[in-house]
Amino acid sequence: MSTVKTKQSPVARVLMGVLIFQLGLGVLLFAGDLQNGFSLPRFGPKAPSLTEPVRPGDQTRRFRLDSAPPGGRPMPSTPLPGRLVLTPVAGGTAVLLEGAISVGDAERITKQITALAPAPTRVILNSPGGSVRDALRLGRELRDAGLTTEMRENDICYSACPYLLAAGIARDIPESASVGVHQHFFGENTFLPAFVAVEDIQRGQGEVMRYFYEMGIDPLVMQHALVTPPNEIYVLLPEELLRYGFTQSPETE
Repeated sequence: MSTVKTKQSPVARVLMGVLIFQLGLGVLLFAGDLQNGFSLPRFGPKAPSLTEPVRPGDQTRRFRLDSAPPGGRPMPSTPLPGRLVLTPVAGGTAVLLEGAISVGDAERITKQITALAPAPTRVILNSPGGSVRDALRLGRELRDAGLTTEMRENDICYSACPYLLAAGIARDIPESASVGVHQHFFGENTFLPAFVAVEDIQRGQGEVMRYFYEMGIDPLVMQHALVTPPNEIYVLLPEELLRYGFTQSPETE
């Protein structure tokens, strides 16, 4: 019995190549999920640490949510609180929100602010970020209350914290303060592979862009977040904070 060898058509070869590529991409995404928090694995050199000064075109730094980056308060040897801590300051006219943004913090902090008398007019931020959902929810509460947001010299506002910063009806960011953005995961299940969670990710990014627009921030700031993996942070320069609307030039204030 003779066998007949069939010759693959060019279209079939292309389709097979696409299938192999997709399977390989799926493996890379899964590897990225395990190692980099739902981003493609990086094969190049690691980004510099946050101790390294940033310069135009060199603004991506290694980042860990659970450690206080250099320059933040308290000093690096002392981690920031694991959830937002509210402290009245300046005779009650302001509150300091310091620490990571945890699930449930939006409702808890809103209740604490509402219970203060006299009502504060300013919110001071020092946070490495955290829960995106809570940051967006709390940010809208701060805007509805007509509060301003600000930072102190050398303090930090990374990851989801810029959503709180954006909520202020006016914002004060000293040049020595550090504001940074990166990718987020928006799904409920942190073990869900990225290629399965695409719908959640896209919906979440759309929500963030709409939020920035509502707060008067140029959504183009997301171009930096979308290309920066979760284990790194893109530090915005003062001119970028001005360009995207976080700050205003003195002549327009």
